Amino acid sequence: MQPILTLTVNPALDVSTATEQVISGHKLRCGASRLDAGGGGVNVSRVVQRLGGRTLAVYTAGGPTGEAYRRLIEAERVPTLAVPIQGSTREDFTVDETATGKQFRFVLQGPELSEPEWRLCLALVADSIPVGGYVVASGSLPPGVPEDFYAQVARLARRHDARCIVDASGPALSEALAEGVFLVKPSRRELGLHFGTTLESGESQVEAAAALVADGSAEHVALTLGGEGAVLASTTGILRLAVPQVKVRSTVGAGDSFLAAFVLRLAQGRTLEESLRAAVAAGSATVTTAATELCHREDVERLEADLTAEVARLEDRKPRLALRFVSYGEGAYDALEQLSMGRLRTFTLA
Repeated sequence: MQPILTLTVNPALDVSTATEQVISGHKLRCGASRLDAGGGGVNVSRVVQRLGGRTLAVYTAGGPTGEAYRRLIEAERVPTLAVPIQGSTREDFTVDETATGKQFRFVLQGPELSEPEWRLCLALVADSIPVGGYVVASGSLPPGVPEDFYAQVARLARRHDARCIVDASGPALSEALAEGVFLVKPSRRELGLHFGTTLESGESQVEAAAALVADGSAEHVALTLGGEGAVLASTTGILRLAVPQVKVRSTVGAGDSFLAAFVLRLAQGRTLEESLRAAVAAGSATVTTAATELCHREDVERLEADLTAEVARLEDRKPRLALRFVSYGEGAYDALEQLSMGRLRTFTLA
């Protein structure tokens, strides 16, 4: 199996701790802190390696936090290529409120990247793409990086006959979809923002995911729904899988773990159904860990086995959708007409 290449242009040094209660205006005494090398693509690489796969993580790093970040990821022996930047790698903060079980997450913006810096990221990706392999571009874009950055990554992957996977939101996601990618992994909120609606019903979720497949934006759409499971739309049909019953401790990194397991199983030659089971197992295993910790292999494999035969095939036929939408500005669409699962549906995305 070829290494799975990941790209993280806005990594974060994840700092996590706990306090009894978060109260405004008070000095809050916290417990022991934990540091992890975070960020979408890097988390994917960390989980791929934990699950026995091969990976290479390209990421940016700068300043004292960047040096601390580098030491953490090297301690896990994840193969990396670091792009030096002038700014300092950002920090993210996660605080668990022990009195209520609530979790507070503070996500910082990140340093501004110059054009030579983000272009160097693209150059390293171009030099490292495994021909016929997988490239995962994941996470937010920092200031200075153009909105079509992930679309440029998709074009690079296509030139190398590689499959591009994108996990992003907002304009970065929309630009990637306009270019066309192998797979996207939006959350319900992220996909809803793309279409300008909330996707509250199961039917609307399936239809929105299938629409992206039908118009050629993505070959596969893995829509994560938190505690409601996941939907996978592809040219062969629609799959849905509920999450197993587990005790939730922290949701940090669950989506990255989901994506890592899904891509790894595909790279290992597994079916879409098997890959979806592994993805849900990895995401579920991650939420059982504390703070910013990620899943462990033994937990993933146990849950993966428990989920055997649990995948529900909602549609065995190829999705047949005629999609038409008109943009009235950033993030706004109306008039989505689609023929889904043999039935004509017309609804407005405000």
